[in-house]
Amino acid sequence: MTNPPRIDLHAHTSASDGTETPTQLILAAVGAGLDVVAITDHDTTSGWDEAAASAGNAGIGLVRGVEASTVYDGIKVHLLGYLFDPANPELVAEFERVRESRLARGEAMTAKLGRDFPITWADVQGQAPAGATAGRPHIADALVAAGVVRSRDEAFAGILSQHGPYYVHHHSIDTVHAIRLLLAAGGVPVIAHPGAAKRGPTLAPRHLAELADAGLRGLEVDHRDHTDEMRSRLRAIAAELGLIATGSSDYHGTGKRNRLGENLTDPAALARIVDEASGVPLI
Repeated sequence: MTNPPRIDLHAHTSASDGTETPTQLILAAVGAGLDVVAITDHDTTSGWDEAAASAGNAGIGLVRGVEASTVYDGIKVHLLGYLFDPANPELVAEFERVRESRLARGEAMTAKLGRDFPITWADVQGQAPAGATAGRPHIADALVAAGVVRSRDEAFAGILSQHGPYYVHHHSIDTVHAIRLLLAAGGVPVIAHPGAAKRGPTLAPRHLAELADAGLRGLEVDHRDHTDEMRSRLRAIAAELGLIATGSSDYHGTGKRNRLGENLTDPAALARIVDEASGVPLI
């Protein structure tokens, strides 16, 4: 019997906060035995072209996507968008606004940190690959380089925590607006790690129902930040609302412990995404 395709629909590159280039991501996905991988950098599609060329050469399927920074009812919502038109002018403008705000936030946080730790904005910028927006992950890398912490995980759990004195908020798109923009661009919107309570407040079932009414198409159910109980709960909610249930690694290279393929998406779920999308095709 032929094994089903191994599909991971959430991975990051150096175009945002991953540590590997799009080409390196594709090679890592091949090495992990994946048949399909998604590139979902934060608020940017700048890694798409390189990833597409590399996927074609490597013979692996590629889902082009994004992880948009959004907010709903005061709650941070990471919204995955798949197979949308990257030239949609409204989306381009919103992503640019978020990246500019993220850059300003990074500089403001670094200024606060610089009063207590030996890092500067130049140090942080030096950690960001060319073309990437310097942000919290690169601040974490600068703290590691300065010997303040041992890893990104340690930095995020402590000094850079959103509950700590150095944290600064950045602009996020209204979630309903982001869903509608992605749909208008031919994309398929799916909420990333909706039950990751350790990251902060999460959406209640009523919120998910409201967003489904607004056009949300899926929930990322299988994710390392979800307990078994949460996975079961989210799978039931997805079924009740007619949403696509996905699974993925949320891979960041060496930036996090997440490993490619540690959670997978059912081929039938990917088929629904491809069937509903009209922006760009699956490669």
